[in-house]
Amino acid sequence: MQLFSIPNILTLINLFFGCIALVFAFNFNLALVPYCILVSLIADFFDGFSARAFKTNSELGKQLDSLADVVSFGVVPAIVLFQLLWQYFESTNTTEWRQLIFSAPALLIALFAALRLAKFNIDTRQSDGFIGLATPASTIFVIGILLIFLANSFNLSDVIFKPLFLYSVTAALCYLMISEIPMFSFKFKSYGWKGNELRYFFLLVSAILLALLNVVAIPIIIVLYILFSLLKPIIKL
Repeated sequence: MQLFSIPNILTLINLFFGCIALVFAFNFNLALVPYCILVSLIADFFDGFSARAFKTNSELGKQLDSLADVVSFGVVPAIVLFQLLWQYFESTNTTEWRQLIFSAPALLIALFAALRLAKFNIDTRQSDGFIGLATPASTIFVIGILLIFLANSFNLSDVIFKPLFLYSVTAALCYLMISEIPMFSFKFKSYGWKGNELRYFFLLVSAILLALLNVVAIPIIIVLYILFSLLKPIIKL
């Protein structure tokens, strides 16, 4: 059993930066969390890519990947939402006990991410695509609204910094992660146009949105990803 294969090392990098992101989040240094998650996302993409390229898929790697993802793409987004809620209730001079109670629902993200990853590991239907929203996509959405909040893009900080919005985001992501909605993946079997039309079209639309809207585009892209997945059987791309 090879513990330190290239895919496993990449998975451990994902986990390491997830842990660093938690340190920043717990210390209310939320501005540094997106950088850590970006590294985790890159490492997560390339661990699977390298496992397929070197044909080193293993049960150990599969379990390690899920354990790392629970932290980087489960606990981290949960703590980000928790800290935003905590800061809101702190600004209203709420007692610490009430702050904790009112902020705790955000931690459901971590629980449902764990459920989603456990389900993924035993669901044979998810070899070429996903059933339910993948945890990295859920995390990208949370990081997107965090970036919008920090930059106050389009004066949206006041909208985001409201319990109703943050609770709604939590509920929606929890549902989507364990839903039975088929979602397309970015596992390219080949890089030609045929068979990858939807992926390339989505990437093109995403690039245009990022160029026009900057960080505001990030959560919009995740919403579009869900819509494209729902429309895929209809448009047959």
